[in-house]
Amino acid sequence: MVLGTSSGSGKSLLTAAICRSLKKRGEFPVPFKGQNMSNNAWIDANGGEMAYSQVFQAWASGIEPVCLMNPVLLKPQGDCMSEVIHLGESIGITRAQNYYNNYFCSGWDSIEKGLEKLINTYPKSRLVLEGAGSPVEVNLQKRDLTNLRLAEYLSANCILVADIERGGVFAQLIGTLALLKENERKLIKGIVINKFRGDLSLFENGVTWIQETTKIPVLGVMPWLSEIFPAEDSLDLLERKAKKTSPEIEIAIIKLPYLSNFSDFDPLEAEPTIKIRWVKPGDSLGSPDAVIMPGSKQTIKDLEKIFSSNLGNQLKSYARREGHIFGICGGMQMLGESLEDPHCLEVNENSTKKVCYEGLKLLPIKTIFVDKKLTRQRNLNAKWPTTSIVTGFELHHGRSKLTSKKNRIEYLFEDSSLGVLYESKGTGKIAGTYLHGIFDNGEWRRGWINEIRSRKGLPLLEIISENHQKKREYLINRLVEVFDAHIKLDLVLKS
Repeated sequence: MVLGTSSGSGKSLLTAAICRSLKKRGEFPVPFKGQNMSNNAWIDANGGEMAYSQVFQAWASGIEPVCLMNPVLLKPQGDCMSEVIHLGESIGITRAQNYYNNYFCSGWDSIEKGLEKLINTYPKSRLVLEGAGSPVEVNLQKRDLTNLRLAEYLSANCILVADIERGGVFAQLIGTLALLKENERKLIKGIVINKFRGDLSLFENGVTWIQETTKIPVLGVMPWLSEIFPAEDSLDLLERKAKKTSPEIEIAIIKLPYLSNFSDFDPLEAEPTIKIRWVKPGDSLGSPDAVIMPGSKQTIKDLEKIFSSNLGNQLKSYARREGHIFGICGGMQMLGESLEDPHCLEVNENSTKKVCYEGLKLLPIKTIFVDKKLTRQRNLNAKWPTTSIVTGFELHHGRSKLTSKKNRIEYLFEDSSLGVLYESKGTGKIAGTYLHGIFDNGEWRRGWINEIRSRKGLPLLEIISENHQKKREYLINRLVEVFDAHIKLDLVLKS
């Protein structure tokens, strides 16, 4: 099990590195995180919802992701409220203060069931567990589902990871170990210092001090990697430093307060000619070559924030200048004429209980939220901007329909419900889709980029058939190459 001294210490990526390292050794690793809190979700082949970090770890393990690997998923939606997902299915919405009374027992039951099914499915596997946040939040320890309770339940060998980039690494480690009970402390078999910048030899005396003081071996010091790996949290997006020396087009992505599924944009980050600029409500939109409205866990609240911050007016002005705007899921819904929430899915006790909301009116669609969430993988033909086969997944309550049959409307896919394109001299090209993961598709992504390049007078890029999976494999292999060179994993392995 990989535990961290704090959130953001790098547990998710180190867990993925361990999974790939074990796979290279001929083992059969299976990732598992009992409870995750994230709006960056993914849909498995059976329509089950799970956190993207466990999906990435499954890919690192060389196996198909299944929601059993993340049996409890909490999706924050503001005002101390979260949607509760058990074994891939939504079972309710709860306030933070009521969560443990209402969902602790059923959550642990889901964790046990997920483990049992995984072990039966992969009987010769080695579980690689990821903890959450810090394992020693003293006010939460008795109700902790996914750290020490799970580690003790499985007698897991635990690795404690500390982030030296943030400073205070000695206090992180000593403080965490001091707050562990004796039986819990015995589970810690090794320490990893993560995200070290500079000459590793400068920390050799630090390693010696940690080992002599804690009596726990330091497995190694993991250097800072310059490659852009998947962000573990939406806050990490703003900390990403652009490394591209000569990008040719700039894409502004709206950093919504309730942003979801931000892994949709990893393939664009990997394109060498593209600069990504995240724009928060209140920022200046500027004059990018394209704007993306991403998915949202709270579409109506994010839409209200866009209007109240004047970003709505900026987007409309950008469209009138024939700008290129693309919306995904909730982002597409916001671009439409109206949104209706008859079941009050996004309403809480502090809301006005209004049902119909005005959209940005840039796409001729209206959206109605229905009670049943649609979760499924898709494989189908695209019609714009290229004719190619695309894959992705749907994850939405909203159902969108055209409000008029204007001349310049084109469906993006053979399934007309999945997305539309609207183009006119008064608004530029405005398009949207319900298909998450659309940019993973190499031909489609390059076709979309070439639409922007053509409008800017740039030469078109080669249309590639390789999907983002190849780039992702490169990143995983790069990660494990550095991991194996610096971390002595053998010290904590057992048969």
